[in-house]
Amino acid sequence: MLSIPVKRPLPRSPQLLTSLPGPRASALVERDHAVTSPSYTRDYPLVVARGEGCMVEDVDGNVFLDMTAGIAVTSTGHCHPEVVRAIQDQSANLLHMSGTDFYYEPMIELAEMLAQRAPNPHPAKVFFSNSGAESNEGAIKLARYYTGRNLIVAFLGAFHGRTYGAMSLTGSKTVQRANFGSLLPGVTHIPYGTHASLDYLEQLFTTMLPPNEVAAIIVEAIQGEGGYIVPEDGFLERIREICDKHGILMVVDEVQSGMGRTGKLFAIEHWNVAPDIITTAKGIASGLPLGAIIASAQIMTWKPGSHATTFGGNPVACAAGIATLRLLEQGLMDNATQMGEMLQAGLFKLHQQVPQLSLPRGKGLMVAVDILDSQGNLSKELRDNIVQIAFHHGLLLLGCGKAAIRFCPPLVIDSEQIQVALNILSEILR
Repeated sequence: MLSIPVKRPLPRSPQLLTSLPGPRASALVERDHAVTSPSYTRDYPLVVARGEGCMVEDVDGNVFLDMTAGIAVTSTGHCHPEVVRAIQDQSANLLHMSGTDFYYEPMIELAEMLAQRAPNPHPAKVFFSNSGAESNEGAIKLARYYTGRNLIVAFLGAFHGRTYGAMSLTGSKTVQRANFGSLLPGVTHIPYGTHASLDYLEQLFTTMLPPNEVAAIIVEAIQGEGGYIVPEDGFLERIREICDKHGILMVVDEVQSGMGRTGKLFAIEHWNVAPDIITTAKGIASGLPLGAIIASAQIMTWKPGSHATTFGGNPVACAAGIATLRLLEQGLMDNATQMGEMLQAGLFKLHQQVPQLSLPRGKGLMVAVDILDSQGNLSKELRDNIVQIAFHHGLLLLGCGKAAIRFCPPLVIDSEQIQVALNILSEILR
């Protein structure tokens, strides 16, 4: 009888055995560069072999504390046993059948769970996709289909994906749009997060942008790639008021901020605002590719064949999503709130000691700080250097915005690991 090897538990703090990258990682990076697209953005030469909770091990046996969660994806931690069990059980029964053409229980059950919990103003329905970009593409189509209108308002600094429709909404970095030709027409971008930007929008409504031709305003509850920017109080509520006044749909992108990351299932709930359409992905299935459009049933009225997908709502991904949602409600969202408060308190103390660090911002475990130069200006170069040095100290970080470091660890992180991350960052900054 074949025996299944028992995995060695990973340590709960960084453990570096080789120089970085190690010999096996160096060889794999070289192989990768020979055959994969140069469009991939690799911040440092990390070649992951396995993960457990908040820790990942590279192919040379080096262990890192992960404050990225695979870009806010592994919400329940790497390889949570209950998620893995759900994937294994479902894989033994049905890998694929396509929810576009057939029915199966995991897709129905997860749709029920999301529809019941989403803060839409009316009973909701769900369309499953493969990713956040696909969810936002579908939201564009749905908004135009339902309203019969063509125009869309989006925000500077926004990131909604890299497919053509989603890229047309994105206003984060020029590299994401350069050299790709004409984008989707009818999209107007305005500044994000302030009442002044909405004053500007209302001025546009009287000068250049007929509000009765606007299908949707699409907004991130908290901007992700744009810098983890939390909007001014009343900003999201006022968008809701503007939409109601002019018959415009409010579409909230929760791809990065949703699924418990901010301590609530959706970040928009912090402001008690009910959007017409929510788009989500990333943390919804703890690592398997899955996204969703959640819309009020009175809006999701498109006819059969109007929108479809082969792999969206895959039974294995949905099984992982069901397990994820249950874990979020069994304490992980509460932990995100508590650990996020601890993280921000620690970063505030560092800010008081180190002038290069701004005040922290965010909600739950969606937190960021800006890095400043000696003159107090945002410094992308210094930020990038800190991220690189952190890697060589066993701490995985990512940048966002102009010069921000984001902290989006798995929601299973505990106080000891928060303190380890703060200690490493403090050592680097000092």
